[in-house]
Amino acid sequence: MELVGAIIVLIGSIFLFLGALGILRMPDSFNRIQAGTKATTLGTLLSLAGLIFLMPGWWGKLIVLIMFIILTNPVSSHVLARAAHHIKTPLTPQTVIDKYADEENKELDNHKTEVA
Repeated sequence: MELVGAIIVLIGSIFLFLGALGILRMPDSFNRIQAGTKATTLGTLLSLAGLIFLMPGWWGKLIVLIMFIILTNPVSSHVLARAAHHIKTPLTPQTVIDKYADEENKELDNHKTEVA
């Protein structure tokens, strides 16, 4: 069981490394948020799952941590991306679609029509 746990922790560490590499290599803040969140979520979950095999007495605490990561990482990523968009963080020139800006413009046009 120790070997299985060590292999799972190693795979989790690889995903964490790839997440850090993605943060360095991505062209803008939004891509960095996406790369960091997805890779670190999976890396952290795998590392914690490997620890369950290495430290069986800690399984309850580790399950609570896993649930906390599953619930909070996507939400925090979403909030960071919305805040970055709200303060007009520039997109990379390769970005061709900004659906959130399209929705904001549509709502603004509807509001102007209602007021007039």
